[in-house]
This record gives sequence, structure tokens and C-alpha cells, in this order.
Amino acid sequence: MTLQVSQTVGVPSGGVLTTPAALTPAATDTISQDSFGPNGLIMFVVTTGTQTDVTVLDPTVTDMNYAGTVPTLVGTATGHRAVQIPKSAISPSTGLATVTFSGARTGVTYYLMRI
Repeated sequence: MTLQVSQTVGVPSGGVLTTPAALTPAATDTISQDSFGPNGLIMFVVTTGTQTDVTVLDPTVTDMNYAGTVPTLVGTATGHRAVQIPKSAISPSTGLATVTFSGARTGVTYYLMRI
């Protein structure tokens, strides 16, 4: 499990473009609540010949302590895909959001941008 950090994208009045820093996924990555913007994050996944699926875990639980049901987001073998990670993905007990990557992760990178 890897703790990942997001970036802030500069505003036009700042006069410069943001150079994204690529992150290499582990099977499970966590993101601190300190990395979230007021509206969450955008995760931008880039694949180069390897299909990888992503799941953003739901930290909420039912009255019987079952975790929320989450969809697996199907990626593409070569291309770019994006998903918003809302602040509700942050677990109140740990202060972390968790994402998982299934399939081979060779040639897969991603970016986290605060929104």
C-alpha cells in the first residue's frame, strides 16, 4: 500500500502551467484527506498497453458493518481515463481514501489533481 499525494493546478493569473507529476500505482493506494481540494480530486489514469481497472473504495458501512458497494471502473489497454474522487471517499476513522488497481500495472501511471 502506497500513500500518494495530489497536486494543485495553477490558475491562469499565476502565469504558469502546472507540470503534472506521474504516480505509479500499487495494488492498493491511499490518499490523505490533506490531499483533497474542497471538491475532492480528479484521478487521471494513463495506460500504455496494459488494461487496468480502478476501484474507489466506499468507507461507509451499513448498520451491520458491511462496506458500501462500489463499482469497478473498467480502464482501457492504451489511453487515458479520468474519474472524480469525492471527499466522501475519505474514511472518518483513518482520514484516508483508498483506491485499488486490478490487472497488471506495468505501463500504468496516474495523476491526482485537487479540485
